[in-house]
Amino acid sequence: MSEKSITIIGGGLAGCEAAWQSAQRGIKVVLHEMKPQRFSPAHELPGLAELVCSNSLRGISLDNAVGLLKEELRRCGSLTMEAAAATAVPAGGALAVDRQLFSDYVTEKIESHPLIRIERNETTEIPTEGIVIIASGPLTSDALAASLAELTGDRLYFYDAIAPIVTADSLDMTKVFAASRYGKGDGDDYLNCPLNEEEYLHFIDELNRGEKVPARDFEKVVHFEGCMPVEELAARGVETLRFGPMKPVGLLNPHTGHEAHAVIQLRAENREKTMYNLVGFQTKLTWPEQRRIFHLIPGLEGAGFVRLGSMHRNTFINSPVLLETTQQLKNAPHIFFAGQITGVEGYVESAASGLLAGIAAAALVQGESIAVPPPETALGALMHHITNADTKYFQPMNVNYGLFPELPGRIKKKERRQKLAERALMALEEWKEKL
Repeated sequence: MSEKSITIIGGGLAGCEAAWQSAQRGIKVVLHEMKPQRFSPAHELPGLAELVCSNSLRGISLDNAVGLLKEELRRCGSLTMEAAAATAVPAGGALAVDRQLFSDYVTEKIESHPLIRIERNETTEIPTEGIVIIASGPLTSDALAASLAELTGDRLYFYDAIAPIVTADSLDMTKVFAASRYGKGDGDDYLNCPLNEEEYLHFIDELNRGEKVPARDFEKVVHFEGCMPVEELAARGVETLRFGPMKPVGLLNPHTGHEAHAVIQLRAENREKTMYNLVGFQTKLTWPEQRRIFHLIPGLEGAGFVRLGSMHRNTFINSPVLLETTQQLKNAPHIFFAGQITGVEGYVESAASGLLAGIAAAALVQGESIAVPPPETALGALMHHITNADTKYFQPMNVNYGLFPELPGRIKKKERRQKLAERALMALEEWKEKL
């Protein structure tokens, strides 16, 4: 065991994954987390690794790049994947978790690790000595954000929108029906609220008229396409939502035997299925307007809201300017960044960033060279993107097969993804041998 230690700022997915990876390699870790001393506007649970925007870690198939990323994380001993497997809830072709159980699982693992010490306090300044991993997340506190701005000279903002959650017992099941798109999963992983054309057009009209929460004067509103508020999509055209989160394709209404004009899907928020999340319905509508407009949805007329949607600031740095592929700060290599603050988007991507930062920081402590995963892997493709993207228009990015090096020759789309996944897993095993 090395006598040196690593300081990690932030107890979210990235920070916890980084702490776990470093500690598993015999390195002492001090993990700083400001909860429960102080909560961000979007956090509620006192534990570590709280999931805020959704309880879904997205697709599990290797046809999807995030499914490949999950498999790579599993093969690398990811704590996030271990916790997700232990706390999963039914979600068809996706991996979703009970967020309370997930947080409890990760918290217990981190708290019980003999080489990890948790300091429950707010970090307001970046430490000047020792190896540091900054994983403070998209809701970095104002004081720490000011210190980061001084350190990097470069700070950006965009917004994440949170979807509402409703109680299961408040739904009108004479209108709602259970079904997964194209019959995937157990068939009842999702609940569906069907709308006819008249109901859909009225709903779109009300979304367009609804009162939104205004941005504060100092905040620049830049929405990430992968988490676009539903009313922003509605404003793009009357059919936009019907070809997006409200698409009815693959969902037959057992009451009619036909597809509806549009459908709003509800995904189970917990194992007991007592709460449901409105899938794709992130919003910046005011809370009274959310109640008014969402109660227009067939089946949700009397819905009880456990949580209403909200907007929150997402802070990230211009990684292509500031970071090496190892996630080390170019002008201060003893400082690593990890998680959404680097511009990776999504729970799984944040965990992946944390895993790599934890492995790299441990190697630095032990005087070893840092082995960067090859770009043929999902891990490597994601890191290559955030450190080599266009510096002028850099925006957060989910992992996707468009980030991977091309395969030679002309290959059909489905076969291409399969071959990209096969190549990635072979490259991953070769990389692991170098660690």
